Amino acid sequence: MTEEHSLDQTKSIEPVIAGHKPHLCTLRAGRNYAWCACGRSRRQPYCDGRSHIGTGIEPLTFSVERDDEELLLCVCKKTGTPPFCDGTHSNLPGGYSEDRRSDAEREALPWHPADNEGISRLDGQCYVVSPTATRPDAPDGFWWRTIVAPSTGAIYQSQFYFELADATSPTLSSQAGDQLLWIVEGRGEVEISGRRMAVSAESGVYVRAGEAFRLSRTDTLTMKGFVSACPAVERLDMLDAMPDGFDASWPDRVCCVDPEQRRATGPRYFQMLVDKRVGSATAAQFIGHIPPSRAAMHRHLYEEALIIMSGKGILWNDGSRAHVGAGDIVFLPRKHAHSLESLGPDGMDVVGVIHPGDNPGINF
Repeated sequence: MTEEHSLDQTKSIEPVIAGHKPHLCTLRAGRNYAWCACGRSRRQPYCDGRSHIGTGIEPLTFSVERDDEELLLCVCKKTGTPPFCDGTHSNLPGGYSEDRRSDAEREALPWHPADNEGISRLDGQCYVVSPTATRPDAPDGFWWRTIVAPSTGAIYQSQFYFELADATSPTLSSQAGDQLLWIVEGRGEVEISGRRMAVSAESGVYVRAGEAFRLSRTDTLTMKGFVSACPAVERLDMLDAMPDGFDASWPDRVCCVDPEQRRATGPRYFQMLVDKRVGSATAAQFIGHIPPSRAAMHRHLYEEALIIMSGKGILWNDGSRAHVGAGDIVFLPRKHAHSLESLGPDGMDVVGVIHPGDNPGINF
């Protein structure tokens, strides 16, 4: 996006909240658009040319670089990234809503039990997986399973579950793009193209495209975790040797949980782990908490895979539902209507990867 002028920083009147959800639009390159900043336009989210007169709030003119680019434009006028939504609407009065369907409507939706591979397929698009359902009785020293891939309906990301009982894993790489790791259990090191870093439970790790990684245990516990590849691939490559080429322009690759970095979205909150701060331009990893609640059905412009770290609940879509619990994975296609309900007094903790996107708080 290119901005031709920005908002007047000496506004004499506060913007009006014109709505509590962003506006999904498809725009054309080479054309200028005027976003309403005052909230008074009758052509939301665009300026109508007259309603801002006398307010001291000027519209923001912008353009896009690609035709048919889908964007979510802010309608609440409180965004920190104008003209685009940044999720701020969820923290405004009336901005976060619970599922308003009646109990009878919800109870009429069928349950989808797990099959013999631990997969609950709600509608042929979104699904819940228990990664350990296919674990052999005596797995090899490095056992892994594909959870999300093009063959399961993904377009933008893949996810693989692993258990490392050996001292060291194979050298792995997705040459097509970035890899984002999440360590669930264990302690050790990750080597990224010759650079070694300590990792432990609840660590996120970023590996850039063209780099490879290898995990090593430094205690007696089996190391367990997930590897996400963006864009989607069917499998990670196993290399004969660790290549050089660590990108030292992004030296900090291990991201840890820090309550001071939490961001609220209504009664929920999340913390970014892997994102642009460590060099990831199109994919992001976050950890979040969902208190006992049932959010209204909503959609995202990104594809999402969620690891349920603790708690239990129900995944809903327009026509069905499935149980979810600690250890499960939830896969949500782009623009797929859904709601993740958290049950139990302690709520639910999740780790998610979104692609393409950088803010899990944006929905429509």
